[in-house]
Amino acid sequence: MAELGAGSLPLGDPAFNYQEHELNERLKRLYPAVNEEETPLPRSWSPKDKYSYIGLSQNNLRVHYKGHGKNHKDAASVRATHPIPAACGIYYFEVKIVSKGRDGYMGIGLSAQGVNMNRLPGWDKHSYGYHGDDGHSFCSSGTGQPYGPTFTTGDVIGCCVNLINNTCFYTKNGISLGVAFTDLPPNLYPTVGLQTPGEIVDANFGQQPFVFDIEDYMSEWRAKIHGMIARFPIGERLGEWQAVLQNMVSSYLVHHGYCATATAFARATETLIQEDQTSIKNRQRIQKLVLAGRVGEAIEATQQLYPGLLEHNPNLLFMLKCRQFVEMVNGTDSEVRCLSIRSPKSQDSYPGSPSLSPRHGASNTHLHAGGADSPTCSNGVTPPNKSKSHGGTGVGGIKYPSGSSSASSSTSSSPSSVNYSESNSSDSTKSQPHSANSTQETSDSEMEIEAEHYTNGVVEGSSARIMNGTYKHEEILQPDDNSIGNGVTADESCSNGRQLCGGNQAATERMIQFGRELQTLNEQLCHEYGKNATHKKMLQDAFSLLAYSDPWNCPVGQQLDPTQRETLCSALNSAILESQNLPKQPPLMLALGQATECVQLMARVRSGSCSFARVDNFLH
Repeated sequence: MAELGAGSLPLGDPAFNYQEHELNERLKRLYPAVNEEETPLPRSWSPKDKYSYIGLSQNNLRVHYKGHGKNHKDAASVRATHPIPAACGIYYFEVKIVSKGRDGYMGIGLSAQGVNMNRLPGWDKHSYGYHGDDGHSFCSSGTGQPYGPTFTTGDVIGCCVNLINNTCFYTKNGISLGVAFTDLPPNLYPTVGLQTPGEIVDANFGQQPFVFDIEDYMSEWRAKIHGMIARFPIGERLGEWQAVLQNMVSSYLVHHGYCATATAFARATETLIQEDQTSIKNRQRIQKLVLAGRVGEAIEATQQLYPGLLEHNPNLLFMLKCRQFVEMVNGTDSEVRCLSIRSPKSQDSYPGSPSLSPRHGASNTHLHAGGADSPTCSNGVTPPNKSKSHGGTGVGGIKYPSGSSSASSSTSSSPSSVNYSESNSSDSTKSQPHSANSTQETSDSEMEIEAEHYTNGVVEGSSARIMNGTYKHEEILQPDDNSIGNGVTADESCSNGRQLCGGNQAATERMIQFGRELQTLNEQLCHEYGKNATHKKMLQDAFSLLAYSDPWNCPVGQQLDPTQRETLCSALNSAILESQNLPKQPPLMLALGQATECVQLMARVRSGSCSFARVDNFLH
């Protein structure tokens, strides 16, 4: 148990919590390459690794001498709680002399684990110290060398360990005193030693801003490392490397569905695109639906374009279904959104209503729909002021467990190879009278995900949606649905009145029904594949949203954050690519991940310069 003396702050004290926060932030800024779960940074002196003549207080940051102080045999030292991690690259701490005591026989420095604590730092092997009474430096020897000025009450002495070149220098009141030691071994601990009564020192491991500008010194070394990397000789292989990098960039653009950008890049660099544009756009549209919170439509589109994919990926299917339930709570999924924008009186007047859909009847082992002439709103509900859907593009059926339905209705059967990117040119053109470009050009520009932003399920800067496998325009937000973001009306939004399923009773009932179907699906998967703890946790978290009057501000409310869609979007995109015999991850990301991990590994095993060679710094 840590010694707590006068002036110590209790753990629950707000001031202590603030100091801890400041310490954490400063250490992260100074040592970004350090993973403290693996290699903790020194934060205080160790009450277990000290000589008996040493007393600790002030949260183990203040050290005072409590021995006799007659001669050098009464010297006493204390080490920090942890050694300096190699991944620091450069490490720094400061010690303030609160009182020099009787003689000022104080030593500040470093020592390895196991070095005798009944000595001042620097007197023994693998021990290094700068002493205040004579200003000498001691390097694993009882004989010191002239180094710097003496120090006394009020002075602040800093110790900097450079793990790049294995040297150490000290500072006094913010001024560097030059290199004191070279060829330092690894795994050294910050150490202080005292020898006469009245000597008191305070340590600063980052709890307060340092007197010396250590960040400027680190910046100098960071610039040196970056310059060394920039000057690395490439030689005759420049052309070969450029070709490899161009192919990697091209595949990255294709992977994320940046169709127009990928085409322009391929044209400029004379590289080949492995995937045709139609396939890229299909994947892109599915991603847009997921990122907009319209997961039911994304499932429907995936079933149509990639039949069998979700059947062969039950884990992915379950993730999508759970996310769809969450989006129903949010009010963004079309299963409830189409209900929430209609008046209750009109709900039974639409033959495509989810509650009347054939998939809820006895023959629900396959997906069904109303056909080409059946008015539908993406999955079975007609939006107000809309006539027939575009064409009759079909959705291939997918078997579900008894009692479980699909994420959204499908239309009448047709070949599953239908081109999902084909739009009704005349209708698309009519819906955008302001555009002088061709339908194809409009489609290309609208498909660029990087030009759009998603907020609470609404695509900003775009007015396009997918309906029964056909791309329609100006239907994501209708002027008459008076809705925003997550299905909440504008008036409700202004008063922060977010409601479950947009506050619509029919939508809430549909959500509850969907929850039952989701539970049935989970039971079926357990029966076929065995119990799955991940599925259980996913389902519990999703259903837990209903236990709170305000799901958006509850312990599990983070599920409703739109950013939670990104992981699922990436997983679905990778599964689609893998089903087409394309890399599930772009080679560029794999290369960057490997380089990042390699640099971190090298930093952990005493290649200090790697701490200042973060891959992220070279991506701008």
